[in-house]
Amino acid sequence: MFERIRRRCAAEPSETQRRHFEMWARLEGQVPPEIEQMRAEVKPAEPAALVDDFLPAELRVPSPDQVDGRMMPWPWPIVLDDEMVACAECGAYRDWLVLSTRDQVWLRCRTGHQQHERRLDTAWYNRHAGPADATHATFEDCLRHLGH
Repeated sequence: MFERIRRRCAAEPSETQRRHFEMWARLEGQVPPEIEQMRAEVKPAEPAALVDDFLPAELRVPSPDQVDGRMMPWPWPIVLDDEMVACAECGAYRDWLVLSTRDQVWLRCRTGHQQHERRLDTAWYNRHAGPADATHATFEDCLRHLGH
């Protein structure tokens, strides 16, 4: 059965197939008249008016190059490599401020001691930090805002 199909396909196309191919070749470059009418009716759009900016200045978020760093409160203990992180000076192990600046993460305890935590990186900070609720001009303003 398959041999007969192969022979039939290898032979010259039938009269119906030949007519179909001829008709397809004639229609290939033609466009329906309705499409030509629609193209004639379409006018080029006027350019949009230029506006200064869509957000007022008080709603704009500063870009990363305009911000020296970010910080967030972290009331829980931080455990890294099965070891609880503690302040090197006072021994505090919870109620941290986590500071991310210049691709480094710093921990600040409640008493104001800061230490660079090399096992944390900016990616860790970005995964755990929520959206910023405010921006501050100085480091001290941010500390007051976070209650430290």
